[in-house]
Amino acid sequence: MAKPVGPGETGNSRPENRDETGRRDDELERRRRELEASLASRRPASREEGKEAGSTAGYGQALKLSSEFIAGIAVGVGLGWITDRFAGTSPWGLIVFLLLGFGAGVLNVLRSAGMIADAGSRAPEKRPDGTEKK
Repeated sequence: MAKPVGPGETGNSRPENRDETGRRDDELERRRRELEASLASRRPASREEGKEAGSTAGYGQALKLSSEFIAGIAVGVGLGWITDRFAGTSPWGLIVFLLLGFGAGVLNVLRSAGMIADAGSRAPEKRPDGTEKK
């Protein structure tokens, strides 16, 4: 039995096996091209076209999301501190409102990013016959 010459080779170099290997390679190459074409049709448009405008838009979106998150936490801390000052519940108001501010900040970021819908903006449900439910 012949030894393999390179990685992935069987070492079987008889003429009848070369034809079979060539057919398999052609089949694999055809399938690879079909897969590349399928993936290319599903990919969004190339980023090279609007690269300059896209990079600044990304920075703007990041600044918007981070400021909304920090604002939620800051409002929570402020309300907690004021509650502790007037009610005399030293760390507890700050802790509770800090957690509520964190939750509000996360919710604001998710809404801005479009991950969840705004409250009260659901589309009316439709019945199977096409009319809206009331």
